[in-house]
Amino acid sequence: MKAKVHVTLKPGVLDPQGKAVQHALGSLGFSGVDEVRQGKYIEIDLDETDAAKAKEHVEGMCKKLLANTVIEDYSIKIAD
Repeated sequence: MKAKVHVTLKPGVLDPQGKAVQHALGSLGFSGVDEVRQGKYIEIDLDETDAAKAKEHVEGMCKKLLANTVIEDYSIKIAD
């Protein structure tokens, strides 16, 4: 199975990288960009056949390493 994890900053947490991207887009002539929020995308191949167990396993990974749960949210999608 494959786990697809998206990690993003929680609302209200400052995103200096997002601000830098927003500024760069404006400098390149892309107008109308009000806000940019940056995150991480992680794919994990798992040796698991049960989707519920796979998701539980990846939850643990997110809580212990992949996301800083104080300032970041994450979502997990399990695919065959």
